[in-house]
Amino acid sequence: MVQKILNKFIGAKYITVLRAWVPNLATWGVVGGVALVHFTDWRLILDYVPYINKKFKKDE
Repeated sequence: MVQKILNKFIGAKYITVLRAWVPNLATWGVVGGVALVHFTDWRLILDYVPYINKKFKKDE
């Protein structure tokens, strides 16, 4: 059903191209996320990760 809707609006050619690009886009998304954590305040971001936020207790 979703493919029919996409075929109607986008076209089969562009859906095929998009399917070829999905792994590449996912890889660059992960690289961008890691770069964001690396170049920003990593503790601010990693405080929202459940396993990691217990390792770094806040000094109060």
